[in-house]
Amino acid sequence: RFNPDALADLFASLRWLGLTWDEGPEVGGPFGPYVQSERVALYRAHAAMLLESGHAYKCFCTPERLEAMRKEQERTGAPPGYDRACRELCAAERSRLEARDAPCVVRFRMPRDGATVFTDIIRGAITYPNKQQDDFVLLKSDGFPTYHLANVVDDHAMRITHVTRGEEWIPSTPKHIQLYAAFGWAPPRFAHFPVILAPGGGKLSKRHGAAA
Repeated sequence: RFNPDALADLFASLRWLGLTWDEGPEVGGPFGPYVQSERVALYRAHAAMLLESGHAYKCFCTPERLEAMRKEQERTGAPPGYDRACRELCAAERSRLEARDAPCVVRFRMPRDGATVFTDIIRGAITYPNKQQDDFVLLKSDGFPTYHLANVVDDHAMRITHVTRGEEWIPSTPKHIQLYAAFGWAPPRFAHFPVILAPGGGKLSKRHGAAA
């Protein structure tokens, strides 16, 4: 999705708001590079660490199987999410698939029991039963990370202390908390802000006249 013009607009908007940065894109600093596509080796190394520790596993499910699974969930009214078909693959089957270089993603092994609890600076304690979280993808089949892996690795590597983001990320925060725990890292503090709404309700967007 990378668009150089959009990136320039983002930087200009931040500076228009008076948010100047002393480290990061266009400025530099000790924790670069600051473009994720230049940090892919770091993400792959951390995915390998999770595979080695047993906190992640390779998923060889084809797009066709995943689409059939989604349609069946819709038909039966079952909760959406990955059905963990590859979670308990035996070593022999996993080796067979690896030997033939079958395409795969790396998924996080989310705890099935208990709950994940975190404290939001704005909202206080938030609890999510772990059974509501699926085994989410960390590394895609092309070797690039998902947001879940990249943001956790980057924030730890760059010594981020506070994460402020929109409230739509609250359901994903338990995933990130579990990732921090799997790596043995202390998570930053989180603050999730309400999104700005359009005059008629709903999320403010370009199609509602918020092009800037």
